[in-house]
Amino acid sequence: MDSATYLDRVDIFAGLTESQLESLRQNSRIRPVLPGTIVVSEGDEPHGLFVVQSGTLKAFLMDENGREITLSLLGEGDYFGELALLDEAPRSASVIALERGELLQLSQQAFLELIDSDPKVMHIVVRNLVARIRSLTDSVRALALVDVFGRISRLFSSLAEERDGHLVIERRLTQQEIANMVGASREMVNRILRDLVTGGYIEIEHHRLILLKKLPQRW
Repeated sequence: MDSATYLDRVDIFAGLTESQLESLRQNSRIRPVLPGTIVVSEGDEPHGLFVVQSGTLKAFLMDENGREITLSLLGEGDYFGELALLDEAPRSASVIALERGELLQLSQQAFLELIDSDPKVMHIVVRNLVARIRSLTDSVRALALVDVFGRISRLFSSLAEERDGHLVIERRLTQQEIANMVGASREMVNRILRDLVTGGYIEIEHHRLILLKKLPQRW
């Protein structure tokens, strides 16, 4: 798929014209990554925005005790590092490649040059960033106010895609990865998944998870 199409899927660029997206594409570069590659580390100097062209990556934090907190899994068309287009603050999280893939890297300089040529671009991007912040606020609210089962249900809904009449999560997720993403223990996740399988709500087949019917309101 053409890089410009991927940029069109980056929601902070929603509303830009084709010529503006093309200008960004022409000033970006493709960067291959191998499994285990740390693309950015928390505290690094910023080097612009990355758009996933292929492969899967994980954004995460590490606490002082070495405990990992998974922020998100990133696949084709997803992006990260958007704040580096606007400020010089260090990276706020780390991102690691889970499999071989390619990233489109857009520098801050290329973005600022577009703004200089057309100041209206900044209004569009700021409006889109506000919408993204609101979405992140909802995610924080869920972590604070929703129980573990509710967070797992939200996670499954966000990752599932329709396949042959069922919602399917194709990405391979270990119980520990799910626990890291919802802020729970692996043991708690294991109990909930076991109960959902027993109740006929989900099926785990060849490392993919199939949602057989709507999950219950409560566990």
